[in-house]
Amino acid sequence: MCLLLFYKEKSEENKNMKNYKIAVAGTGYVGLSLSVLLAQHNQVMAVDIVQAKVDMINNHKSPIQDDYIEKYLAEKELNLTATLDAKA
Repeated sequence: MCLLLFYKEKSEENKNMKNYKIAVAGTGYVGLSLSVLLAQHNQVMAVDIVQAKVDMINNHKSPIQDDYIEKYLAEKELNLTATLDAKA
């Protein structure tokens, strides 16, 4: 299961850009894929209940086996943070 929450931050800096703060619940195949995709142009917070997965994502490693996800985490500049804290 994956849940997305969007929040648009208003500022002069991004007045004409669509730059969102996005929370993704779950970092399985669906949640992590969406997180990586959306983090290319938005601020993404991936929330999970497994500390090992959170640590891997924050260290630019994939907790799932997927060549594209592994490559993007390792090589692309993503605005992606993983956390255990759903309130963050």
